[in-house]
Amino acid sequence: MSAGWFRRRFLPGDPLPAPRPRLRPPGPRTSPVPYRRPRFLRGSGSGPGATDVPRRTDARPVRCPARGRTLPWNAGYAEIINAEKSEFNEDQAACGKLCIRRCEFGEMEDQEWLTVCPEEFLIGHYWALFDGHGGPTAAILAANTLHSCLRRQLETVVEGIMAPQPPMHLSGRCICPSDPQFVEEKDIKAEDLVVGALENAFQECDEVIGRELEASGQQGGCTALVAVSLQGKLYVANAGDSRAILVRRDEVRPLSSEFTPETERQRIQQLAFVYPELLAGEFTRLEFPRRLKGDDLGQKVLFRDHHMSGWSYKHVEKADLKYPLIHGQGRQARLLGTLAVSRGLGDHQLRVLDTNIHLKPFLLSIPQVTVLNMDQLELQEDDVIVMATDGLWDVLSNDQVARLVRSFLPGNQDDPYRFSELAQMLIHSTQGKEDSTTGERHVSYDDISVFVIPLHTKSQGSSGH
Repeated sequence: MSAGWFRRRFLPGDPLPAPRPRLRPPGPRTSPVPYRRPRFLRGSGSGPGATDVPRRTDARPVRCPARGRTLPWNAGYAEIINAEKSEFNEDQAACGKLCIRRCEFGEMEDQEWLTVCPEEFLIGHYWALFDGHGGPTAAILAANTLHSCLRRQLETVVEGIMAPQPPMHLSGRCICPSDPQFVEEKDIKAEDLVVGALENAFQECDEVIGRELEASGQQGGCTALVAVSLQGKLYVANAGDSRAILVRRDEVRPLSSEFTPETERQRIQQLAFVYPELLAGEFTRLEFPRRLKGDDLGQKVLFRDHHMSGWSYKHVEKADLKYPLIHGQGRQARLLGTLAVSRGLGDHQLRVLDTNIHLKPFLLSIPQVTVLNMDQLELQEDDVIVMATDGLWDVLSNDQVARLVRSFLPGNQDDPYRFSELAQMLIHSTQGKEDSTTGERHVSYDDISVFVIPLHTKSQGSSGH
């Protein structure tokens, strides 16, 4: 995920400045967490110290868990660092068993999440991808923190989730002895409580990251894409521009939506309309087809405001020549000339370069949550969820990924590591190899992290250590 930078003092018609790094404040900057790759990559055989050392000796090695290292549901994972865009891999990943109410996550350095949960109310599983910007620290903090936030939030509603009939299954309304009539009138389901727990967990994690980065004098943020299995349902929560899709033999179903300045234009414009002081007189909230120049004064141009899904005309005024609140198209769109996403965690200290304008008021930490009822899918052997950071989706479409999945899995049924092999193949498909169908060459220079999660019941027997 990339960020561009805004020059405060400019004249109408001036070209945009080239992207450049933000200036860091003077003084020591001690990271609140050490840089390292996910724990489940330890022993992956990518070279001495590869788990903790950012620099690499060969050209962009694709890394995956060591054979014998089992992830939840026998899921596959692979990652690749950027093409010298930065010293660090700013992506982070986490996965493990989610034990609700009776157990805590392991705290020892070499201990994974607990695999034995006596007397727990609920057991689920968790997969997460975090794509950092402004450095890897926010993504590392999120990978270390979000699952604990989620467990705490689920514990507050576990009684409401536990439907008495049938046991351990989210089939009916939530249990709430104090407000049974309200629950019935609003048709509040147990899954609504899980969705609420995810939303609160993201917000809590965002606050933790803000405190940690402020205490260490650092900046940074990250996107977050999380999948949680609980009682026959899969919850996919997304804040940012990573993506998850369901791939079946005859279906490709998006399970998340990207949140960018363009996709959330109306929300961002409305916030600027209600609180114009957030723009500090430097920006215009209106959207135009192009950057307006002095020669456009008095001319009739297309525009739209926060209340509009369509377009209209207006005569250009001097205020319209200010820098656009959202500038650029597609992958080049930037919020306040700075950030390419509109949701995520962190970025509490991020400002437009050389100004006191904060971006955080425009950034949401709350995810969009999609619920997939796996018990109603009649799952087949090769049904999988593909979760990946935006480096993969920059060059591969949902349908292209689905074709690769369908071409690989049927011929590798006997390979117990086929899902990690598939994750590696998806990454290799972004490294300049020719697409046999279209003849195009796809190249991604970004960090890429991929989970491939099998959904068939045979794969769910793996507890994931």
